Amino acid sequence: MISPITNHQLPTTVLRYLNKYGLKDWSLELSTVKKFNNVVIIPAIQECENIKLLLASLLDNDKQYLEKSLFVFVINNLNSSNVEAKTDNGKSVEQLRKIILGKNNPGINIGLVDASSSGLELPEKDGGVGLARKIGMDLALTQFDYSNSSKNILFCLDADCTVSNNYLESIIQSFNQPNIHAAYVQYVHMLPENESKQLAIICYEIFLRYYVLGLHYANSPFAFPTIGSTMVCDYESYIKIGGMNKKKAAEDFYFMEKLAKITEIKKISAAKVYPSSRGSWRVPFGTGQRVNRFFSGTHNEYLLYDPKSFDVLQSWLKIYSSKEIFDAEYYLKSAAAIHKSLYDFLVQNSFEDSWNKILKNSKSDEQNQKQKQIWFDGFRTLKLIHYLRDNGFPLVNMFEALDLYFEFTKYNLQFKRREVIPSIEEQIKYLDLLRKLA
Repeated sequence: MISPITNHQLPTTVLRYLNKYGLKDWSLELSTVKKFNNVVIIPAIQECENIKLLLASLLDNDKQYLEKSLFVFVINNLNSSNVEAKTDNGKSVEQLRKIILGKNNPGINIGLVDASSSGLELPEKDGGVGLARKIGMDLALTQFDYSNSSKNILFCLDADCTVSNNYLESIIQSFNQPNIHAAYVQYVHMLPENESKQLAIICYEIFLRYYVLGLHYANSPFAFPTIGSTMVCDYESYIKIGGMNKKKAAEDFYFMEKLAKITEIKKISAAKVYPSSRGSWRVPFGTGQRVNRFFSGTHNEYLLYDPKSFDVLQSWLKIYSSKEIFDAEYYLKSAAAIHKSLYDFLVQNSFEDSWNKILKNSKSDEQNQKQKQIWFDGFRTLKLIHYLRDNGFPLVNMFEALDLYFEFTKYNLQFKRREVIPSIEEQIKYLDLLRKLA
């Protein structure tokens, strides 16, 4: 059945958001009219078998948290999607509907959004993971118990993940502490049995964690992973940033970046998400594509940003992010003193004009500081690192970069590399260390 919802049950802020940004082409199928404090949104395309594995791992979570949580699967495809994906999606819809109707329900609250059947497919222009997440997250706003004192929390997962048995408990307990409105959950890619596949995912996860570690070193406010299956926020923050975007890829990057502009992104270490290590066609970049690329041999995958580029970023942020307010000339002179490429980057990005507009339009120091972060955001930070890569700080061997980073930070590395590309056992040691640090 489709759970009924009446407007008077929703807070004004939710109604206002849904009227402005909500989508009306899809509905939520439920087996209950009760409301929840936690809604987990799971987009899925051609994931019938993986959904079973995910449900099994969720069922290992404490029953008291399962009872207060709703798991919304957004089964999606385009009209132009291949026959295999559509057929598999049909099986997923059937499987989930049986649970909703009480047939073989293992004791979990399931919601289903059918965005795959004929006439309900995602539009060709926007259809993808961003839109699928948005549909589920927007519909989740209608299912919260707004009369309860507990926080109403939106979780993002992917259908090819599994989770730890304290996943719900750790996140819910963390969010019901003061001053946490957005977070990411610790992630650990499961290593496949095949050694070559292990090497592919180790390489990619080192790449991901090293970048976050570099941002931490530079004291960037955007030092967090942007992995869709690890994102969590409360409903107020979701509404405040205008909800999820419709991007077909990198929706997670832009979503987390917008959250970081209004609140600090916390880390929830106790819970774990275990993303798939497979290659995939589902998005144009990310884990699946990097694994595919590793095996294609078209790129040298054992390369990382030069650690010195994060030194440049750190020096820039020390000046730019300070509470003092200077004119554009001062910032540009300071940038030139740090490194010519930093100065050139700011000039090419029209820093002077942008800064003068910020000074003109900001009515308080607080507003000025906020506008600073909005201008030099996570995307522009990444653009700077890429600019430095191409202008003076070329990529270096992955393990040389890691050793240099630990030397910079005076971290006592307990093992010594013996080869340019070390053995898989040594690579795992590096990865295990990065998992503790980032």
